[in-house]
Amino acid sequence: MKNFIGKQFFHIEKNEDLTEMLLYCNDRNIYKMYHEQDCCESVNIEDIEGDLNDLLNTDILNAELVTNSEENTEKYESVTWSFYKFATIKGYVTIRWIGTSNGYYSEVVSIKKIKNSKNLWRDKRLEKLGIE
Repeated sequence: MKNFIGKQFFHIEKNEDLTEMLLYCNDRNIYKMYHEQDCCESVNIEDIEGDLNDLLNTDILNAELVTNSEENTEKYESVTWSFYKFATIKGYVTIRWIGTSNGYYSEVVSIKKIKNSKNLWRDKRLEKLGIE
């Protein structure tokens, strides 16, 4: 997460089922937040506190991950909360992910740089600038 400090996002998109988020960064990379789905777990965005627009076109001043795990809850054997906290001069945004499972599977959210994403990045940048 500390690698995001000083970077700027120009576009953020999440899929409909809230299992994936793409962060288009001004460093010409796209970062994907997601969970590699396996058998008996579910991981998705539960809530976004703050306005994602506060993260756009301004330096990320702080980026941190805070997690909390519970076992043997009423509904699941295991629950993991992952709070991705970002701060800019415009405001604070916390992306809260929830992972649930039977206790034998990972509930971790991953962030990876999408390889060979230069064309996708360029196309989205041109679209945001209104250039076809």
